[in-house]
Amino acid sequence: MENMTFIKTGKKEFDEFYPRIKAFLQQDSLDMEIDGEKVRGYRSPDSRAIWIRDHSDILRGAKYIEKDMKSAVEHFAATQAANGRIFDYFTTYPDKLPSQRENWTKYVRVPVEADVEYRLIKAAYIAWQAAGDDQWIKGLLPHMEKALHYVLTDPQRWDDQHQLVKRAYTIDTWDFAYTAGQNDWLEFQITDNTFWGIMHGDNSGYYEAFRIMELLYDFFQNPIRAQYWREQAEGIRSRMNRVCWNGRFYTHFVKLTPVDIPGVEEEAQLSLSNPMDINRGTASHEKAVCILREYKKRRQETKAFAEWFSIDPPFPTGIFGDEKLKPGAYINGGILPLVGGELAKAAFDHGFETYGVDILTQYYEKIADSGETFLWYFPDGSPSSVEASTSPEATPTDGWGSSAMLYAMIEGLAGVEDRLKLFRTVRLSPRWPAAGVNEAEVRLQYAASGSSFGYLYRSEEKEIVLEIEAEEAAVQFHILLPEGLSGQSVKINNKKVDFINTVIEQSAYVDFRTVIKKGAAIEILL
Repeated sequence: MENMTFIKTGKKEFDEFYPRIKAFLQQDSLDMEIDGEKVRGYRSPDSRAIWIRDHSDILRGAKYIEKDMKSAVEHFAATQAANGRIFDYFTTYPDKLPSQRENWTKYVRVPVEADVEYRLIKAAYIAWQAAGDDQWIKGLLPHMEKALHYVLTDPQRWDDQHQLVKRAYTIDTWDFAYTAGQNDWLEFQITDNTFWGIMHGDNSGYYEAFRIMELLYDFFQNPIRAQYWREQAEGIRSRMNRVCWNGRFYTHFVKLTPVDIPGVEEEAQLSLSNPMDINRGTASHEKAVCILREYKKRRQETKAFAEWFSIDPPFPTGIFGDEKLKPGAYINGGILPLVGGELAKAAFDHGFETYGVDILTQYYEKIADSGETFLWYFPDGSPSSVEASTSPEATPTDGWGSSAMLYAMIEGLAGVEDRLKLFRTVRLSPRWPAAGVNEAEVRLQYAASGSSFGYLYRSEEKEIVLEIEAEEAAVQFHILLPEGLSGQSVKINNKKVDFINTVIEQSAYVDFRTVIKKGAAIEILL
């Protein structure tokens, strides 16, 4: 196979997916020199800054093209406050031209944000996964511990009563708060009048971070710390599901400070972190199915071009302090590819494979027609703009949403999930039958290390054949079968192996495991 990342199926909507998003991501990197050292990261689509939230999610796609996975993570860790707090972003560029012309280095923590620290852990993990530098990630563990300790103990981040992460009343994970008209613009500060509550997405993010800490301590053979973080993860997941689950999806904002907002259907508000909760692991399969069905239901009911809502139904115009935040604009009901990508990945994992394919195909058609991708769109499909948003920029190469879509394509449809680092522990779940693809060739390579994993796939009437290429990998196979069929036997290099047939919703899979060195030929008889 060629020494590069690619997907080949004979269908342009899949074959062109990675090259198009790669082209967006190549325009989203940002280089700075700070204190005599070069720092490289992936920028927010709405400002020339490296935000840890954008950067950490974008790395899911950028890890296939980026050699410098570490410098931005190192800089966020190096500038950590004594109490463990992490900055939201840093920049050496003026935020708003022409009114700002300074060229100093600026660091910002938005006080109402509660999600920053878990994003450092995720970014560090992805960087380690792609670069494979054990000593590097081991050296970061004290920073990661300190960041999580801050969140678990600081009274502005942690609610002692519910033992969950709290925040000001923002729209999901965004960075400005409701003030009931007490502020004449966006409110980023915590004040004596802050309306407090629990937002599910913060807590699912910390659940995933705790699980990463558990994985890393297991890897470094520290069972005491691994057990500690496993217990923290199990606890926050249990409490989040008890407090935030409403029977259909996760309640947008569980209030700690009583407040009523006229004109808002709060009990019906479906917010953007719901599919992320699924992918981070806090939602059980049963809860994931409820959330996916809710999105499919709203897809049928909405007049919007897609159901990838930031929040639905939205808030009334201007109640967050800016008249531009009308229903359907930006985070107040705009349509985000970021949400679509997370939703597609969740669909692939929970028996809604054709729904996942539909989302990816719809997104491909959107970017193929225009050659552009935006952080958000109005419900009628028109893109965001500086004039219509509170953002200082609105670039047409959004890496945040496009990388989420690529994440769903590679790890959901093509089905290659690196469960440790350097493709040494892989879950392989090709779901090509859902896309009507009978033959596929997939190869993934991390630019930072050169580590790779690839496969050839062929599906015939009564047989699925796979040829795997990997340096050395423990592989968990989870193979989607054509409708109406089940596995009869599995051979690896002509030797029969044990397997089980499993069903997820209406989707049939064959599951088995093996360790592969260099390559293997898999034959599944149906």
